[in-house]
Amino acid sequence: MQNEEQIWDLVDKKKDLFIALADRVFDTPETLYTEFESVAEHIKALYAEGFSVTEGACGMPTAVTGDAGDEGPLIGIMGEFDALPGLSQQPGVAEHSPIEQGGHGHGCGHNLLGAASLLAASAVKDWLAENNIKARVRYYGCPAEEGGAAKTYMARDGLFDDVDAAICWHPSTFNAVQHGISLANSRVDFTFHGKAAHAAAAPHLGRSALDAAELMNIGVNYMREHMPDSARVHYAYLDVGGAAPNVVQSIATVRQLIRASDLDTLRELVERVKKIADGAALMTGTTVEFSVYSGVSNLVGNRPLEEAMQQEFDKLGPVTFNAEDNQFANEIRQSLSKEDIAASFQRIGVKTPADMPLCDFVAPLDRHGEGGEGSTDVGDVSWVVPTVQARVATCAVGTPFHTWQTVAQGKVPAAHKGMVHAAKVMAATAVSLIKSPEILAAARKIHEDRLRETPYHCPIPAEMRPPVKAKPN
Repeated sequence: MQNEEQIWDLVDKKKDLFIALADRVFDTPETLYTEFESVAEHIKALYAEGFSVTEGACGMPTAVTGDAGDEGPLIGIMGEFDALPGLSQQPGVAEHSPIEQGGHGHGCGHNLLGAASLLAASAVKDWLAENNIKARVRYYGCPAEEGGAAKTYMARDGLFDDVDAAICWHPSTFNAVQHGISLANSRVDFTFHGKAAHAAAAPHLGRSALDAAELMNIGVNYMREHMPDSARVHYAYLDVGGAAPNVVQSIATVRQLIRASDLDTLRELVERVKKIADGAALMTGTTVEFSVYSGVSNLVGNRPLEEAMQQEFDKLGPVTFNAEDNQFANEIRQSLSKEDIAASFQRIGVKTPADMPLCDFVAPLDRHGEGGEGSTDVGDVSWVVPTVQARVATCAVGTPFHTWQTVAQGKVPAAHKGMVHAAKVMAATAVSLIKSPEILAAARKIHEDRLRETPYHCPIPAEMRPPVKAKPN
């Protein structure tokens, strides 16, 4: 039996256990740093599989690591299990149908992500034992990818320092090895302090913090014309100073999410946004203070690892879907626009076939995609250890993530098939790296050469701690 066939078989032997894990996490969607039930399920699975478990990793109650093996190269496999707010949705229903109005939902497929990564790590553990191979595997159960930057703290605080290579994946509408491209970002909260007053009797005595926040947003909007094309700025009000319009608001807080293609450009943009905030305060007679809530770095690619993963992906081929899978995917596609569907494969440079409900190919490594990029705290891991990531089809072509359509597909057979496929890709890649120390050496050399040219500077200040939450009683 070839190595890849053996590791695929080990994945298949345990897939039902981890499909059930993914479904349990789906049923208890929890947002950043409140994933208490989800991490408990992962901890239970780690103990059941015989890992050496570290709960509360990096001082985060909802983070966990699990180790197997005691010497040799160490491969880290990363998982996530946080949900998104406001995306509650009945699974397997092709129309908007919340389980709970305003409730949470797995709109980015992280219920699948963590389960598949833990399945891959467990298969690698068993492969090491069956073949008496000296190597190690570690599962990272990571919370708060959606805005909380947990992996950034982990990378900053040394949790990946002993890892030879890190592997992960993300649910997608296509099958591909992820190119090392994403946007660095920083979430900065700006709080304006003014002076309350009666808005009719004595407005001249007041100084509106809300006016300052609105003026800041206007200034940032004017800045958009003068940013690099790939840069982005978004905002959300966290505190508008109350609901009474007859009171001049004495406090207001706005969160600015600033993105750029690299850390240097990000730092420049953040400084410009801070100056706009200072100007808004000056115009309104208020004061402003700011605090960094979270930040992530841009991904950096690693060609030797990408080539190794591509080779394993090509051996395995695309996810195999059946007629029922395609039928439900087509039902979901009825709720999508032509633009949604056309955008689905832009990142891999392929024109979307109009009649393809689920992706049936593996994209080549050398491709030229286009379209927007998001951000991920995997970026910071890629700065401290050679990292590679897969994209695996789990939902209908055209599905936009962070939507109810993604949630609707998060517990159906097609999603389960995609997550098991992802586990095979990751596990086979780990086996390939363990058996090929020359690939690990090449990956490390490229990584170290890059750091010599551009050292890593964590976007989260050293004194900041993760904004963890207390477990409810």
